Amino acid sequence: MKISVVKNILEANDRIAEQNRSLFDEHSLTVMNLMSSPGAGKTSLLERTIQALKEDISVGVIEGDIQSSQDAERIARMEIPVVQINTGGACHLDGNMIRDTFDEFDLAALDLLVVENVGNLVCPAEFKVGEDFKAMILSVTEGDDKPAKYPLMFHESSVLLINKIDLLPYVDCTVERIREEALKINPHMTIFEISCKTGDGLEAWYEWLKQQVRSRKKA
Repeated sequence: MKISVVKNILEANDRIAEQNRSLFDEHSLTVMNLMSSPGAGKTSLLERTIQALKEDISVGVIEGDIQSSQDAERIARMEIPVVQINTGGACHLDGNMIRDTFDEFDLAALDLLVVENVGNLVCPAEFKVGEDFKAMILSVTEGDDKPAKYPLMFHESSVLLINKIDLLPYVDCTVERIREEALKINPHMTIFEISCKTGDGLEAWYEWLKQQVRSRKKA
């Protein structure tokens, strides 16, 4: 039956993700699984974050897309290690895909590994890759009804970044509603209101992320 097949796939992936997690633990490596709809601002956020933190934190990136290497090329210009995964149609990255990239990184030299997942508010939430936490970006241009429509993504994410707040005067979206609905689903979610265009709100995000890396190194 389809339900049994899906369950088996998820259980097999969880086993691989745990193996990945063990390897990351050996290197005290913080791993973030970054998710969003297409165009919400994942790569823009990464560019801003890497630029702000690269003097203090060594960052590597795994880029996931159905096709093309455009995002990986953008990140590579920042002179950090990056690997592109093209899924060829799959709507998410999984533990096995991530594991296949490890030979391309010197994990011992990294403090933070970011997995930029395939643009999708459904499938990526179901698949662990061995991450410390999932972070999701929601653009205000997508509307404030997304927590109700895609609750699993909000339930599984530790962090919500509400992006493009500079466009709030021009769109029918209420940040307060996003916050309220998201926290109903996940009361422990940390929420940042940001603009990757103007830089508003990003300092708080940088500080939070640096604290995650510091805590991981001490553990």
